[in-house]
Amino acid sequence: MSVGRDMPPEEAFSALLADIRSGLTFMADCGCTGFDSAAPAQAPGIRETLETIRSDLGDCRRCGLSRTRNRIVFGAGSPGARLVFVGEGPGYEEDRSGVPFVGRAGQLLDRIIAAMKLTREAVYICNIVKCRPPNNRNPLPEEIESCIPFLERQIAALAPAVICTLGAVATRALLGTDAPISRLRGRFHDYRGTPVMPTYHPAFLLRHPEKKRETWGDIQKIMGLMEKNSLLTSQGKMV
Repeated sequence: MSVGRDMPPEEAFSALLADIRSGLTFMADCGCTGFDSAAPAQAPGIRETLETIRSDLGDCRRCGLSRTRNRIVFGAGSPGARLVFVGEGPGYEEDRSGVPFVGRAGQLLDRIIAAMKLTREAVYICNIVKCRPPNNRNPLPEEIESCIPFLERQIAALAPAVICTLGAVATRALLGTDAPISRLRGRFHDYRGTPVMPTYHPAFLLRHPEKKRETWGDIQKIMGLMEKNSLLTSQGKMV
């Protein structure tokens, strides 16, 4: 059925719904199973901006985390960052503020960044999921699936030189592996041509301070790679 100009409003609305239903049925028959949040097509050589991605995210209701969150925590830092830190998801303080890594774990991450002689403003910090899982549990696979396209778009927009994943959840989600973080950390992996250094999450380090030495070794490898690529001076300053 097609909508006609001379139809009464009620009939026109019913006809419109019938057309939509017919179109969706046709798409399902062709194998379409839904619509994702992947980036819209861009002209060759043009990257979308973080602002565009945040606007597209909107008041996200794509998974159940939206029912319990207070704020979406998109990310923070420099849009020209050469180093990106990726965690698993916001915690209590982040959910209240809308800023990633501002609780106790965030304060430890700040000290790590400062030890690199960098600042939060020089790097970019974000998470696999943008909303806090209830009681700080790990995000569920379907929650990660709904949200990770936005992270992938953030990374594409930033085009960093190095990514540091913080903890097992972030590392496994970004690299598509089930291997334990203890086996993945300490060496570089590849994410779409960008080197990734997995290391322990700052919250884990607060519970297991004996792992700080290993984490600092991972961070030093990041610094070494950036110095080698002339992205970091010997004093730690990003160039």
